[in-house]
Amino acid sequence: MTRLRRPATAAALTLAAVATAVLGLAGPASAHVTVNPKEATQGSYGRFAFRVPNESDAASTTKVEVNLPENAPVGSVSTMPVPGWTVAVEKRKVDPPVEVHGSQLTEAVSKLTWTAAPNGGVKPGEFQEFPVSMGPLPQVDRMVFKVLQTYSDGNVSRWIEEPTPGGEEPENPAPVLTLAAASASASPVASAPAAAAADDDDDDADTGAATAFGVAGLVAGLAGLILGGLAFLRTRREPTAKS
Repeated sequence: MTRLRRPATAAALTLAAVATAVLGLAGPASAHVTVNPKEATQGSYGRFAFRVPNESDAASTTKVEVNLPENAPVGSVSTMPVPGWTVAVEKRKVDPPVEVHGSQLTEAVSKLTWTAAPNGGVKPGEFQEFPVSMGPLPQVDRMVFKVLQTYSDGNVSRWIEEPTPGGEEPENPAPVLTLAAASASASPVASAPAAAAADDDDDDADTGAATAFGVAGLVAGLAGLILGGLAFLRTRREPTAKS
């Protein structure tokens, strides 16, 4: 009996160890703050939303601070009202100024802070979006927004780690907006041949119409001459009435 119990005990211990390892590796994935959409075009305006999930099982998210990157100033940033939340906008001087669409940008938004009303916030198991409108977007490859998420129990999640190209996602990644270069529009010189070709087509159409009207007039004239000749021959064939 003892020999039978020892293998069973060993097998049970092995299964327990495997289960512990599997459960340890299969812990809940950590959700993080993101910006949506994640891609846009340089020089354009767009509507974006910072999506904030609540990771706590017992506390609510009561404050969200979004820091805009200093190396990518944006001239215009406006927020959309979020029920149950107030927002504060902080600005900074841009020194040296940056030229944007022919004008000098000397001031830019540096930080957006949303604060929940008393007894409010993002509850456990929920998420909240904070929409903004921004533009013109800077001439950079990406914008990294460092975010602080404060809970009602005083804990703070710091989503401030910048991703490394080709590397693994960091433990506390910051939201990243990827910016693509704007496509070059056709220049006036390049579009001139097309305009000339369009004018030639219009001239050809007018010439064709005039030719068609000329042919139609010629046909009508010939028809008139034929009908007149037939009428003359008919008159000559009819006998003259005797008096």
